[in-house]
Amino acid sequence: MKTVNIHEAKTHLSRLVEEAANGEGFVIAKAGKPMVKVVPLGEAPKKKRRAGFLKGYAQIPENFNTMFAKEIEEMFYGDHE
Repeated sequence: MKTVNIHEAKTHLSRLVEEAANGEGFVIAKAGKPMVKVVPLGEAPKKKRRAGFLKGYAQIPENFNTMFAKEIEEMFYGDHE
């Protein structure tokens, strides 16, 4: 892994970041003392999704599509009865 000083890193940051993204990490040093390591990010682990894990915990009523239709109509058009 190559080591670059801070001045060189600032001057060539775009190129160095591109190289790191392609797997060629590097170390940034200050006065010859290593300070940080720049390495490519790995893919974030994806959470495994379990289909149907809440099955049986909730029920959808038969009138789901028409629930509160009268109340909603009254809010828009008023009570005309």
